[in-house]
Amino acid sequence: MKPTRFAGGSFRGVRRTSRNELIEIRDEQRDDVDAVRDVNRQAFGHEQEGRIIDALRERGGVVLSLVAVTNGTIVGHIMFSPATVGPVLGAALGPMAVAPGNQRKGIGTQLVARGVEQLRNRGCPFIVVIGHPAFYARFGFQSAPAQALTCAWDVPAAAFMVNVLHPDSAGRLQGSVEYRTEFSTVE
Repeated sequence: MKPTRFAGGSFRGVRRTSRNELIEIRDEQRDDVDAVRDVNRQAFGHEQEGRIIDALRERGGVVLSLVAVTNGTIVGHIMFSPATVGPVLGAALGPMAVAPGNQRKGIGTQLVARGVEQLRNRGCPFIVVIGHPAFYARFGFQSAPAQALTCAWDVPAAAFMVNVLHPDSAGRLQGSVEYRTEFSTVE
């Protein structure tokens, strides 16, 4: 059985950070590649996430990629790639990065909220993430193991979460979540 597909779209919007700075959340564009790589390097302290993002782009593994821009500079990035549970095609959130000097201003919150909203509007049935439960719970993410989902990687159960965007999909989501191979093969 082929994975389910969901519709595309684009997004652009301007909001303020928690410190009243204007922040634009928009689709990543071709000219953003170097800045996105730099933001991820700054946020994670190494190159691996940037290499994974590059590989996903090059191999058609991007469902949605958004950037956060303030004063003409990209200060945040979020990417969603295809993930499957059996025949159901959804999305995996990650990497998500905010430059260290711009953290704790609500930029990551805006990136996640916009990404979830966009994917819900496109008909994406679910999003999985490996991250901080306290942060992601506010966007509707819940324990994936409690929903009968498993992860191929050895991660803390509390950090492996799912957001079922369309309740009619919930009954079909059981078993192993399959991520793109780039997450396991790119170093």
